[in-house]
Amino acid sequence: MTNILHITASIRNGESVSRSLGTKLVEGLAAKQDAKVVHRDLSKNDIPFIDAERFAANLAPYAERSPEQHELARVADELIDELQTADTIVFSVPVYNFSVPATVKAWADLVARAGTTFRYTENGPEGLLTGKKVYITAASGGTAMGSEIDFMSPWLKFFLGFLGMHDVELVAADGIMGQGGEEKIAEAHEEVEKLAA
Repeated sequence: MTNILHITASIRNGESVSRSLGTKLVEGLAAKQDAKVVHRDLSKNDIPFIDAERFAANLAPYAERSPEQHELARVADELIDELQTADTIVFSVPVYNFSVPATVKAWADLVARAGTTFRYTENGPEGLLTGKKVYITAASGGTAMGSEIDFMSPWLKFFLGFLGMHDVELVAADGIMGQGGEEKIAEAHEEVEKLAA
């Protein structure tokens, strides 16, 4: 059995285009692969922002952590375990003000752990979360993916690659608040259906 991790970030819940695209893709992939699915909704406000104490706890060796550090590192440990366990990751993310939602950056700050998800070598950083397939289902009101004002998709792809995940496919319904928005959403759903088939 394979493992699929579905990470969502939109605050729009049932109205979210990125979430609906990701859900359709996850359901199709899970049926095809007989996979177990884990859901992580970053919009639920349970992802803390990094501070000095949490940063130190995250880097402390597990056996050497104080009880307080174990508690501070607990969320990061869970998030990292989800990534390590997953064979396939579907990241459903909207564009907020030309970039990722703040909760996605908070998630990234927690899962980027030297010695665990990446390591420093004499040739520079090396990602340790290799051999995974990643899909990004994205939506934006006015930002065209790949344009000069798209800071979301290049940043997210770079960060995933930094952790060792280079096999990344993007499906986007972008610029949906403009003309032809419904058609763009429909086209993205068609693309998702092909990927899941």
